[in-house]
Amino acid sequence: MYRKGDNAWYALFVLPLTLVFVTVVVIPFFIGIGYSFVKWDGMKLNPMTYVGFDNYSRIFADSGFWTSALHTTIFTLASVLIINLLGLAYALIVTSRLRVRNAVRAVLFMPYMIGGLILGYIWQFIFSDMFKNLGQLTGWTRVFFNWLLDPDYALVAMIVVTTWQLAGYIMIIYINGIQSIPDDVVEAAKVDGANFWQTLFRVRLPLLMPAFTVCLFVTLSNCFKMFDVNVSLTGGGPNNATELMAMNIYSEIFLLSNYGYGQAKAIIFFIVIASITLIQVYQTKKREVEL
Repeated sequence: MYRKGDNAWYALFVLPLTLVFVTVVVIPFFIGIGYSFVKWDGMKLNPMTYVGFDNYSRIFADSGFWTSALHTTIFTLASVLIINLLGLAYALIVTSRLRVRNAVRAVLFMPYMIGGLILGYIWQFIFSDMFKNLGQLTGWTRVFFNWLLDPDYALVAMIVVTTWQLAGYIMIIYINGIQSIPDDVVEAAKVDGANFWQTLFRVRLPLLMPAFTVCLFVTLSNCFKMFDVNVSLTGGGPNNATELMAMNIYSEIFLLSNYGYGQAKAIIFFIVIASITLIQVYQTKKREVEL
């Protein structure tokens, strides 16, 4: 039962997290907006020079930034599609009558527990050494070679690693969505003569739209912001063929010391991600079915 003093307790527990969020996220974000209007190399000895919107106008002529945007778009679209398809397939398998479903669930979720940097170095060894040895043993050198040295395959390698990492996590969300579907609805569909595929596409998937909303949001935001795997697996190479937008911004700020210009890129990056994810949530929310 609700009591008047409950609001004070709620505020007591929420206040520390709110202060941390404001200090770590909100305040630096607005400070970053201010930096995007200046020319500065990040050194206190060198004064800032106000340049207005010049940093933003430079972005339109920056071919490197737009190339990284293209890489990010291709990487994100492919990764989001494959991750969600695999995650849903995994969820359907482990929610079936499979005897070892709990063990399978743990094995599939385990890659998500590995940090992105470590994951990238592990797969760097797999692509460079193991693939090379497999190619020599099997003779399939067109398939098993060092993908990271080929501009046409390096981005595919990043998609493979990201899918391997996130599919198990997305599976957990889909499992919760499947288990929330009332059994009597599925049983009623079977009584009406619906087979497995009809039940899946006409009953289960429409009722899984809340899970789709969450999974698409998580995968879109994670893939657009991918940085750690990009750094440890390919380093943006070969010949910047796998440089994503987050890495391009990092290089601009910390390697080239263009703090103001790099911050302007970061603001544009934020606007793009926020716009896409908000549109996605709005569109998928409209398609959610309520029982």
